[in-house]
Amino acid sequence: MESTTTPRSKHLGRNVRRMREILGVKQETVAEKLGVTQQTVSNIESNEEVENDTLEQIADALGVKPEAIKGFNEEQTIYNIQHNHEPKLEGTSQLVNVNYQCTFNPIEKWVEALEKNEKLYEALLKSEREKVVMMEKFLKGQK
Repeated sequence: MESTTTPRSKHLGRNVRRMREILGVKQETVAEKLGVTQQTVSNIESNEEVENDTLEQIADALGVKPEAIKGFNEEQTIYNIQHNHEPKLEGTSQLVNVNYQCTFNPIEKWVEALEKNEKLYEALLKSEREKVVMMEKFLKGQK
């Protein structure tokens, strides 16, 4: 028995949605640029096929070429982001997150928070002590 596999056709609507999401554009924004409703954009993104002129309009609204949407490959995009936009240590393949311009000392911030907590605790204790004194006076007046 022979098994033949046919290549799956690209789901252009899904490509439109992923491209839009990666670019951080909302459906409402695309709809506004196309002069349609948000629901229409949602329907386009759910369709496997998208007409060429519609695809060109969407690509223009997103600021990309129609070929970028047609040939969109999520795995290649993720690979590109990881290997071209994240800093690396020289001579290693391990990705690192480097913060070069830390503008505060985290230990100082922690100490400040502890001091604030201590002041709040002292204010709370003072308030509770005042309540106790008031309750004692009230109870003595009841007898």
